[in-house]
Amino acid sequence: MTKMIAGQALVKVLENWDVDHIYGVPGGSINHTVEGLYLEKDKIKYIQVRHEEVGAIAASADAKFTGKIGVTFGSAGPGATHLFNGLYDAKMDHVPVLALVGQVPQENMNTNYFQEMDEGPMFTDVAVFNRTVTTAEQIPYVINQAIREAYRQNGVSVVILPENLTSAEIDYVPSKTPKTVEQTYTQTINPEDIQNTLKMLKDAKHPLVYAGRGLLGAKDVLTKFSEQFNVPVMTTVPATGVISSDHPNFIGTFGRLGTKSGFEALQHTDLILFIGSEFPFARFWPEGVKIIDVNNNPYDIGKTVDVDYAVIADAKSYLQGLIDTKETLSAGIWLKANQENKTNWDKWLDSRAADDSQGLNPETITKKMAEMAGPNDTYGVDTGNVTEFGVRGLPMNHNQRFALSGLFATMGFGLPAGLAGALSVPDAQAWTLSGDGGFSMVAPDLITEARYGLPVINVILSNERLGFIYYEQVASKQHLYGVDLTGADWAKVAEGLGGIGFTVSSIKEADEVFGKIKKLQANGNKKPIVVNAVIRQVDPIATAFMPMDAKLYGQDAVDEYAKKYEIDPNTQPALGELLRAQGDNL
Repeated sequence: MTKMIAGQALVKVLENWDVDHIYGVPGGSINHTVEGLYLEKDKIKYIQVRHEEVGAIAASADAKFTGKIGVTFGSAGPGATHLFNGLYDAKMDHVPVLALVGQVPQENMNTNYFQEMDEGPMFTDVAVFNRTVTTAEQIPYVINQAIREAYRQNGVSVVILPENLTSAEIDYVPSKTPKTVEQTYTQTINPEDIQNTLKMLKDAKHPLVYAGRGLLGAKDVLTKFSEQFNVPVMTTVPATGVISSDHPNFIGTFGRLGTKSGFEALQHTDLILFIGSEFPFARFWPEGVKIIDVNNNPYDIGKTVDVDYAVIADAKSYLQGLIDTKETLSAGIWLKANQENKTNWDKWLDSRAADDSQGLNPETITKKMAEMAGPNDTYGVDTGNVTEFGVRGLPMNHNQRFALSGLFATMGFGLPAGLAGALSVPDAQAWTLSGDGGFSMVAPDLITEARYGLPVINVILSNERLGFIYYEQVASKQHLYGVDLTGADWAKVAEGLGGIGFTVSSIKEADEVFGKIKKLQANGNKKPIVVNAVIRQVDPIATAFMPMDAKLYGQDAVDEYAKKYEIDPNTQPALGELLRAQGDNL
């Protein structure tokens, strides 16, 4: 038993849960928690962000990169409300985050005091655990329970801390209860589910795996299953990396962020093995396709699309159960045609990367990033058109880690995720990929990267346009309004905020700049780097609907689409053509 202020006891609980850094901005109502951080500064690193939103997003990205809880704090009033963007990102992507929220002293609550708000109801929707402490002595217990619940429910825990309680001296006794974060039991899969799945796979002519975040950490098992059963694999965008991006059986993803190979596979599949996901865009899959939905949460089964067979199971254990049967499917025309289609798509991306005759293509930049990326690097990818380029171009073929704002899709995610990557995976290179719209929302926190010597490579695709919204306005035949951006010299901004800045607008300049960056990092650079890549003002190729098959959509539709997106049908034959050429009558 040791006497200390409750704010310090709180920090000691965080230490016991292996938290090694925390984000936030000091303020009167949270200052005794900050005092606790000072007293424990040798154990936990306090990261002073310039906006609480950045700290909350970074905490969410920490959890996405590592699976460990991310922690952030804000003071009463505006400090608390600034947290919401990051907390909702964590809520909607199901990752554990703890938010410590300051409150005015208890004697001033309910008196219309300065910055006083009724904070409990504010966090009701976003949090799986939402408590206001009422005594100083209970603070260590409540923090312990908040962390347990964030892990148990993969969500946000909020603890509201009246200022007079964190400053009070208490007797601190560390909890003896062992941490129970990971469930170590082995799940037994219902043999009937395995046999029924096998029958459906064997009866299908064109089976397909659609993998979600429930398979994170199960790359070996998913890969083994795909190879043993000779089934092509697609993933949701947030699940990017659950199978190596260069594996021949990986054919991409579906939707606006997708690939030609992914879109076309869905048009011809007759069975989808939908595993570990609540993918909201499944409602846009073609009708008439049989679906096996595998999820450990019964609520998520059939939530976004009607399914033919439901399996309540852990995704990894379920696939392992299928592998253990020793059954297999032959590598027929279906798999080979999908592999060829994906190879053709990758060649098209490479051709874009090698062409700057009409201006710099984003594919050039992602290819330069890919060439320099290491096996354990982290990518924080922002929201917008930039997400499409990141998903399509960044390598996930080793132990790289990929984080984006999935279901919440908040702009400004990239830079905070770079902070998280550099702090959570310090032995690898942290990258961010942002559009100029998203980057401008959070640019001041380049100072944070500089302050803590974090040599994050921040790549900005600059085209002075809110490209994702521009596309939506065009598609819905609206007036183009509010989507043009006033540009900025982001290289100079980087230098003014303590970093190193470069601007590129051609392949030659990109080659030179990435060569310089490689040397800087090899020589121990500790400053953040910004690459302001001035790209063409064109839409990414639209993959939500790709009328490349004349038999399905008519030759006029193919010609119009190919011209608009500079894609040659001769080098990018439709999957249907590839199947028919190999004798598949569809």
